[in-house]
Formats: sequence, structure tokens, C-alpha cells
Amino acid sequence: MLSLNSQDRDRDDTVTGPSLRDPVALNVGGELYSTTLDTLTRCRESMLGAMFTGQISSLRDRQGNVFIDRDGRLFRYVLNFLRSGSLDLPRGFPELALLRREADFYQIRPLLEEVRRCEEARPLCEGGGPPGAMLLAEVDCKVRVLHFNVRRGPENYELCTCSVRVLTAELFCTWRAFLLLLCGRLSYWTPQGLSAPQLAEPRQNRVRLEWVPRPEELPQDQYNKLRYQGLVVTDPETSQTHPGGPCDVVSERRGPCEVTDTRSFVEELLTVSLAEGFRVESVTPDPADILNCSSLRLVRS
Repeated sequence: MLSLNSQDRDRDDTVTGPSLRDPVALNVGGELYSTTLDTLTRCRESMLGAMFTGQISSLRDRQGNVFIDRDGRLFRYVLNFLRSGSLDLPRGFPELALLRREADFYQIRPLLEEVRRCEEARPLCEGGGPPGAMLLAEVDCKVRVLHFNVRRGPENYELCTCSVRVLTAELFCTWRAFLLLLCGRLSYWTPQGLSAPQLAEPRQNRVRLEWVPRPEELPQDQYNKLRYQGLVVTDPETSQTHPGGPCDVVSERRGPCEVTDTRSFVEELLTVSLAEGFRVESVTPDPADILNCSSLRLVRS
């Protein structure tokens, strides 16, 4: 219970950064949580960042826990987002509007953007996609020959050559929420970590993907220097992502989830689109070899 004694409040209830030590105990609407100052201040410009760096004060309950008078059950998702940087919600999560309100209260801008993105894609979770929606996909692979130097000794450099495959996919869909769902299942892998593909413009129905699987003969530092990036499947329902590169992303459904060629990309695209009610209408160049197509058209029944 929250202490209402004025003397106790003056002495104990003000929360400032220097007075706190890890782990920090919180009472959020009656739900108890334990975390670290680093997690709570991960987003410095947020209300939590200001509270736990001493910029604003708060209260403590009778047990000495920091007290926040908000929805304690939904704070679980707020805290996990601060811990991992990703919003992982159960399928069909029914309280997006309430979670958006909590994200807005705590002024955690990245979380608020993720919640809004989930709201835009919500019709897919509810089976409310429009009949007649059209999906067009064009995939391509171009081979480039690279020449680079490898240091073999203090003054000994060897000229090496290798080929890389630059893979692209151009997607257009009249049902924008489907593209948001697909982008949520895919991530670029870079030395800085994973990042989700973005639609061309906030309100456009197009997305362009470009990625380069790293061949074994190309050193990692050369790959990074050329600013290449890989593509991996990071569907939260079926995969677990670990740092270290595409080969460390493991799916319980299909094993390693690096997208190494256009064939594996088309396979993933078909898996998602067919599950959402699309059917294949045309395939170029060979309808009998759909996974090796260059152009694909699907329509939702």
C-alpha cells in the first residue's frame, strides 16, 4: 500500500538517481518488478529516464519499492521492450490501444512507433484482409566480381578475387498491412545488429529489399567495409535471434534462417502470403518452377 504519512513521504518517497542501487524494485499498479537502472534509463528522454536519473521525483510504497500508478500488467511489455529493444506480443494481442496509451505516458518514442506499427498490421491478426488484394513481386540476382588485398605479413599483401551475389526484391501490395507483416518477419543483418526493412514511404505500398550473402572467401572486415548486409528471417513466433551474424539466427521450424538466395526468399514470401489467403495467379518465366521465378503475382481470394 502507498504510504500517505507526510513525514515518511518527505523522508523516503522522493526518488533520485544517486539514492538508487541495482536491482531496482518497482510497484506498478500493484504488480512488483525488479530490474536495473541501466534498463530503466535505456531511453534517456523518456519519463522513466528522467525519473531514474533524478530529473523528476516519484513515490515509494511502504515496502520501499518505487511506486508508479499505472497499469501493472502492461508494464511487463514496456520493461521487456527496454531490455531487448523489440516488442514481442502474443498472437492476437487484444490490448494494443491500452499499450499505446502506456507507451505515450512513459514517453518511450521507439515503443510508441512499434505499437502503432502493430496497430496498422492488426487486420492480418484478425483475418480482416480485403478480398481481391494484389501482391506483385520481382526478384533478381546480379553477380559482382570483387578485387581486394589481404595482408599476409608486415609488408606482404596478396591480391584476391571473389564473386558476390547482390539480391534484390521489389514488392508492391494493395494491402499495406501485409507488407508490414512481411517486414516484421525479415531483418537486415549488419555489424551493428538487426534492423527491420522499411516501406518506401510512410503511406506507400511498396518495399525494396537488397542484400548480399557473404561468401566464405570474402573476409568479414572487407564485407563490412563495403557496407553489405545480409537478410534473415526473424519471425518471433518461430525463431530466436542471437548476436553474431546470420548463421546465429536459428528457427525452431526450419533451422538457420539466413536468406541466401532468391529461391529461399520466394519460399518465405509464399509461406506468408498463402497463410494470409493469397493465391498464385501468374509466375514468370516458368510456372512449373515457382521458387526460381523472376516475377510473381498473387491475388487474395
